[in-house]
Amino acid sequence: MLETLTEYFSFPFVRYAVFVAAMISLSSALLGVILVLKRFSFIGDGLSHVAFGAMAIATVLKLTNNLYFVFPITIAAAILLLWTGQNRKINGDAAIAMISVGALAVGYLMMNIFGTSANISGDVCSTLFGSTSLLTLTENDVWLCLVMSVLVIVVFCAYYYKIFAVTFDETFARATGLRTSAYNLMIAAITAVIIVLAMNLVGSLLASALIIFPALTAMRMFRSFRGVTICSAALAVVSSVAGIVISILTGTPVGATIVVLDIVLFVSFAVAGRATGRG
Repeated sequence: MLETLTEYFSFPFVRYAVFVAAMISLSSALLGVILVLKRFSFIGDGLSHVAFGAMAIATVLKLTNNLYFVFPITIAAAILLLWTGQNRKINGDAAIAMISVGALAVGYLMMNIFGTSANISGDVCSTLFGSTSLLTLTENDVWLCLVMSVLVIVVFCAYYYKIFAVTFDETFARATGLRTSAYNLMIAAITAVIIVLAMNLVGSLLASALIIFPALTAMRMFRSFRGVTICSAALAVVSSVAGIVISILTGTPVGATIVVLDIVLFVSFAVAGRATGRG
């Protein structure tokens, strides 16, 4: 096993993939704490479907770098979901279901009608559940993922206290003069960015797991916002790196392996939290 890992990690693209995966997981975990506490968890799943639809359209259009096309489409969808969620005529969960299912259907239809690949089912499955795409990222993709991940981390750290206020008591934060709508808009846009980045790691259907599981796992043991945030970030990085290592050794899909590790960590922390009286 050690020889296999040494051989794989001798290739630069493998080291880049592990580093990118750690950065994506870290930024996903930071955002996940906010979404879970604000009860916006399902928005990640909805945006992942939108990102799949945008990815399918980019593939049909034969764009050389589809991330530059998927990013603005997914961010626009996040803003639309935020706006429709505040509309009394359409409930937030209904808007997410409508947009996500519609985008998924449009994307699959486009790939079937206009796709030129001989293996449409394989391409769809790889996009939905992840594949070895993380190991085949171009240098521009790697830099884009790193820059966007660092941007998310910097924004979270710079506006930590204001995000904390909006997360726990939005009404009070608005009463103190804080522009809560602007911060909610920022959170929605960052969520879209994270979902697109996570697609390279675990696929579109499993992308929301990177956001939700670490936060929920950390909450089994910690009760403070800072404690949950730090623990969530650490768990996300560990599960992603360990998932890649295990997938290399066993030949299992990267995305599914990472999510299964997240499930194992969640169960372990839930049992430990119950045993220590923190659950």
